[in-house]
Amino acid sequence: MTKAHLLALGAAALALAGCDKGAGNSATAANQSAGAPVAAPAGGDWTTVVSATPDGGFLMGNPNAKVKLVEYLSLTCPHCKDFEEHGFPKLRDQYIKKGTVSLEARNYVRDPIDMTATLVSRCGGPEPYFAMTEQTFAQQADIFDKMQKLPQDTIQKLQTQPPAEQFKALASLLGIDTFAKQRGIPQSKLDACFNDQMSVNKLVEMQKKANDEQIPGTPAFFINGKLLDNVGTWEQLEPKLKEAGA
Repeated sequence: MTKAHLLALGAAALALAGCDKGAGNSATAANQSAGAPVAAPAGGDWTTVVSATPDGGFLMGNPNAKVKLVEYLSLTCPHCKDFEEHGFPKLRDQYIKKGTVSLEARNYVRDPIDMTATLVSRCGGPEPYFAMTEQTFAQQADIFDKMQKLPQDTIQKLQTQPPAEQFKALASLLGIDTFAKQRGIPQSKLDACFNDQMSVNKLVEMQKKANDEQIPGTPAFFINGKLLDNVGTWEQLEPKLKEAGA
């Protein structure tokens, strides 16, 4: 995406930010030995256990896992896309699945495109969130390509629209609405999600919390509440998980 486009829409993001300020397994972290698998409820799979968190994120896995991993991610961040493609499958299959690690994903919204895509990824609630996020990252290059081709007068018009109308217009211009409809989200549901001010406020609050925690960029990772320095790839993250006893 060109700097001109990012700057043009970044102003709208700042305006948006300024306008409005479950049950787990009985096993606990204390009695889990390092790396030992934890049985999922009813013999199921921990990667299918997804719930909303008080901080606005979505948590996959054993809520009582010994290692609690938090990731701040942005859907318009190329580094986040790289982690999603190369790190998340290993994290999911080797650690979350056996119940020793839980992953809480928190969105860090950087611009109106990010807000639009994020509202869509969260539109169906916890259960489809991780799949929607994975599939949105797979569309990232296509979204950027469509953005670069937008005429300047279209961008200027977008900046004059109320946030919900801007999100709806961006979804149409960038193919995000088609992406959503192909995954069972009708236009009426999309419109409701774009107009849900509480959801927008929650995303703005998450961004502010991340800034307060002084994350250096995205992706940013916390293990058991501690921010990891200089960790943005799977190769950097996995040793930290092992050190924590995953």
